[in-house]
Amino acid sequence: MRKLKSTLVLLALSMGLSNCNKYLDINVDPANPQVADPSALLPPMIQQTVLGEQFDCRFIGKYIQSWGDAAANDTWDRHGYQAGSDNAGLIWRVNYWNLGPNVNLLINQATANQQWEFVGAAKALFAWSWQTTTDYHGEIVLKQAFEPNRYVFDYDTQPEVYEYVAKLANEALETFNRTDGVQGAAVLNRNGADQAYKGDKSKWVKFTYAVLARNMLHQSNKSTFNADKVIEYCDKSLASNADNFVVPYAAGNTATLSFMGPTRSNFGSYRQTDWLIKMLDGSLLGAADPRLNILASPSPDGKYRGVTVTYGDPNNINGNEARIPTLWGVVSNQVTSSTPGKYIFTDLAGFPLMTYSEVQFMKAEAAFKKGDKSVAYDAYKKGVAAAMDFAGVTAANRETYLASNAVPKAAASLKLSDIMMQKYLALYGHGVIETWVDMRRYKYSSEVYPGFTPPAPERLFPDNNGKLAYRVRPRYNSEYVWNRASLDKYGGNNLDYHTYETWFVNP
Repeated sequence: MRKLKSTLVLLALSMGLSNCNKYLDINVDPANPQVADPSALLPPMIQQTVLGEQFDCRFIGKYIQSWGDAAANDTWDRHGYQAGSDNAGLIWRVNYWNLGPNVNLLINQATANQQWEFVGAAKALFAWSWQTTTDYHGEIVLKQAFEPNRYVFDYDTQPEVYEYVAKLANEALETFNRTDGVQGAAVLNRNGADQAYKGDKSKWVKFTYAVLARNMLHQSNKSTFNADKVIEYCDKSLASNADNFVVPYAAGNTATLSFMGPTRSNFGSYRQTDWLIKMLDGSLLGAADPRLNILASPSPDGKYRGVTVTYGDPNNINGNEARIPTLWGVVSNQVTSSTPGKYIFTDLAGFPLMTYSEVQFMKAEAAFKKGDKSVAYDAYKKGVAAAMDFAGVTAANRETYLASNAVPKAAASLKLSDIMMQKYLALYGHGVIETWVDMRRYKYSSEVYPGFTPPAPERLFPDNNGKLAYRVRPRYNSEYVWNRASLDKYGGNNLDYHTYETWFVNP
């Protein structure tokens, strides 16, 4: 009897366990994968990386005077910040939230599948993001960033992040060099996953070298700077505009359109600046630039005007013929759902993360610093020509400009300001964060950037104590809500923290 009872108990337990297993099994949907395929992870990672750049460039573009606000005394025109807000904090969120865990997930899945090109692309994109994030914010969280069950995170120095960027980029290159496993454009671009390069691994390799070039060039004020390395990386990088890392947009619902375009209306109060107009109309650079009517727009009376930052547009009234137009090419009361926009500010304009012209200007600057003006001059002219082509300038107008007084006639006449001003124009609208790195490396110098006039001390944001912005405060809703104590080590809770010079600014 006792044996029978024991048998019945074991039978009941085994049936219970069996039923439990069947119950758990019904939560596994065979129609939907439980682990995301790398081809499903890469597209949103690329899109979010671009969105972070677009979202935050609205604010930084005011620091560097690519655009200013139509209203006077705008916070960002004054090199300020919005306390208690996540404005200018999307680059931070993208690096730690949209990319971070997903990069690790993609790498693990792709490694298991031996899809090495996905691994390389993820590491290259993450290297770009870490570089941008530290250049933007200064000291950031690195080593503890993805530790589980942690709510307080220590900050790491910029040299540590720079070293990690180079490590990631070199790991990406090593991975791209692998010939085993599952290879080919059809793999990397499965279901249209590779929105930038359509599965062309050779272009990802070039993009990775461009990241390394940025990483080294940004150290131009440091003893670690190596001009020859910058030149080497550039020579292995983008070879023409066909290699540009450009993310496209498609017609459809609002979410598929560019953040920069008129339909999404994220630049409604933004206006071209007087400094930009003077760069383009010949006042500063010696000859009229054929990009004037591409990068800027005339007022209704046909004259080109721009705001003086912090003063706004005094003619910002409906019907005023001198009113400064929006970045979409028409005055604000004429913007409608059918407004086409212009240049990078259209609904369907692809957005670049890296361009051939930038690579050439990096090479030109490095060679100039090395004292090799011949190489610098050649790269400079290639950069100007490529930027013209990217903007849609005709070949005839491009050649006329290259032969004008705006371009030095010989290598011996080349100045650093020639390189940096043309790089500024080449990156207008899309390379805003990178241009801010350049301007900070040269401490907003009017010798390097002729005509640049920062706001007078009395017109700067009150918290600045008369200083210009050199970093963006960490994202409010993660760091100032949850991680304030860790910020104290670097003065992050001080009201003027955004004016603290970042590591790469000084020797």
